[in-house]
Amino acid sequence: MEAGSNRNVAMSVRGGTGRRQGGGVAGKVEPFVSRSEHSPRELRSWAKRTGFVSDYSGEAGTSGSEKFEAFQRKGGGSSPKIEIDPVVGRTRQNEIEPESHGGATRVENDGRGRKEKEQDGERKVGFNGNGNGNGHGVSTVAPVNEEKEGEEGQGDDVKVNVFPEEEEPANGGWQGPFGLKCGLKENPGLVPLIYYGLQHYISLAGSLVLIPLVMVPVMGGTDKDTSTVISTILFLSGITTILHSYFGTRLPLVQGSSFVYLAPALVIINAQEYRNLTEHKFRHIMRELQGAIIVGSIFQCILGFSGLMSVLLRLINPIVVAPTVAAVGLAFFSYGFPQAGTCPEITIPQIALVLIFTLYLRRISIFGRHLFRIYAVPLSLIIIWIYASFLTAGGAYNYKGCNPDIPSSNILLDACRKHAYTMKHCRTDVSNALSTAAWVRIPYPLQWGIPIFHFRTSIIMVIVSLVASVDSVGTYRTTSLQVNSRPPTPGVVSRGIALEGFCSILAGLWGSGTGATTLTENMHTIDITKVASRKVVVVGAAFLILFSFVGKVGALLASIPQALAASVLCFMWALTAALGLSNLQYSQSASFRNITIVGVSLFLGMSIPAYFQQYQAESSLILPSYLVPYAAASNGPFRSGIKQLDFAINALMSLNMVVTLLVAFLLDNTVPGNQQERGVYTWSRAEDIATDPLLQSEYSLPKKVARCCCWFKCLGA
Repeated sequence: MEAGSNRNVAMSVRGGTGRRQGGGVAGKVEPFVSRSEHSPRELRSWAKRTGFVSDYSGEAGTSGSEKFEAFQRKGGGSSPKIEIDPVVGRTRQNEIEPESHGGATRVENDGRGRKEKEQDGERKVGFNGNGNGNGHGVSTVAPVNEEKEGEEGQGDDVKVNVFPEEEEPANGGWQGPFGLKCGLKENPGLVPLIYYGLQHYISLAGSLVLIPLVMVPVMGGTDKDTSTVISTILFLSGITTILHSYFGTRLPLVQGSSFVYLAPALVIINAQEYRNLTEHKFRHIMRELQGAIIVGSIFQCILGFSGLMSVLLRLINPIVVAPTVAAVGLAFFSYGFPQAGTCPEITIPQIALVLIFTLYLRRISIFGRHLFRIYAVPLSLIIIWIYASFLTAGGAYNYKGCNPDIPSSNILLDACRKHAYTMKHCRTDVSNALSTAAWVRIPYPLQWGIPIFHFRTSIIMVIVSLVASVDSVGTYRTTSLQVNSRPPTPGVVSRGIALEGFCSILAGLWGSGTGATTLTENMHTIDITKVASRKVVVVGAAFLILFSFVGKVGALLASIPQALAASVLCFMWALTAALGLSNLQYSQSASFRNITIVGVSLFLGMSIPAYFQQYQAESSLILPSYLVPYAAASNGPFRSGIKQLDFAINALMSLNMVVTLLVAFLLDNTVPGNQQERGVYTWSRAEDIATDPLLQSEYSLPKKVARCCCWFKCLGA
């Protein structure tokens, strides 16, 4: 979801004295009129006549470095050349190496694929993109207007604006890329820091707090357990986000509980031995999840710290990332509306309202803020929550002879049993989380007990951690281009994956029920808010930690009716699927090869798990219909005689995202296709960061930490 990069380039070319002298540039330059269907040869010809040299990186959403060259050819010589990069507003000096033959100059660019040669008075300019081949990132050259001839010796000035028309700074400086209100390293001040920090996390409230509302009730937990898990997730999200901002990729990314871990958690929760467990069921399942998450996170750490992730990056491309992330959202279609449909009088208005805010009212600005786009989920949730409270107080869910104290007083009466489920999921007063939660509670490690380690669940989480890494790779790439920075190096990506593994170990120790990874929805938030400062994210994370200490905050969020939470998740999961498919913009999405791979991957990723999920357990009648697909691990068709292995294989093959990743990875790396067609990700080089102080401040570790980690060359330290 990167911003478009069509921009103008500012330059001034002086040539001669108004007449052609000895091989110099002509005094009058004919105007070049850009067309939608221009030929590269025409552009190259115009560049030769005017002396304009441009370097295109070819990356989607960004322009490469544009050259600003003031020169006058006399006797075949050449003058020093200055490169001004409009992406970050800085100059770069090119290395000029004279060749052996007279009058020839060879200029090699800084490693981004553009070479220019000048031999025997003729200039040749070659354009070499990054292989995406999708047409993104090509700058639009504005028409050159003829100006009146100045005094003799002044020549003609050709001016092209480097900034968008509405954003040209008065002082000639650089004030922010692509209309961002706050850049990566900018500090907007104390009050804006607090405001934008809270805004950043409120817009992500759905991703941060709704997962426990799905998991904990299925695990047999109480309302108090739900509020405790929510407070733990808020605490871990704050801690891990701060760690990632300083020691990870250093991009403004929010870490938190991801939907990637939700499906495998539901598979483990619905294992056959846990279905009829009544005593301490929640704690036993949570300890099982903790052990599996810790083992999977250790594998992720090894993947990052060993440098294996850098090797794996060569095989991970948009054609792999897009269907995998999309499958994460599509996997929950059996839970979404089947759960929300229990209370259509509140869930349908909830879905309609969030769509109205995000689509129909997205352009409405209040006090200069697009509040409906930024706060679509929390605003709609609050409005419908209040509406549901009025329905509850007005007696919409009161049934004769039935007590709203669910389910103890209703399962005994036949007349009330059919209404028990509705009252439990629709009423706003059935949760006792607010009354039982303490005002102050600090989450602590091993609060649920010592983790339990089993081979079968550990193998599941090892593979899921690989899926989470693939998800994060696409997020790193897109976010780096959104904040107008160059893509990170493979070492920086490996460092980010390693730190995500470490943060997931913390999540396993604290017991959040899921691992910690980069939230894909954060890209959408940055695109809407136009705030990409890492300081803003850190300040917001500090407030998140503070809120986690207030037990009543988690209890309030835990009292959201389950049907209402399911209706919000319908939107969140749909957004996750859309964000995943948006990665196709980096490749040739119209290519039959790519269409086939993505289509087959998604179809088999949905169909093969459906085959495994049809083997239901004999006791499946006690499971709600939306949980039956996650019970395949204990009763799947794979039978090897080893129960631990059978459980792991059946579980993995019943997970949509795992099957989709395997099919897409296999096809994309075996079916022939050039780099342009595949949209191969191009990462920055370590040499670029080492020679550029500004790039070092964007991705490199803090100096004191870098000294301690200098031996980890594979991490870009």
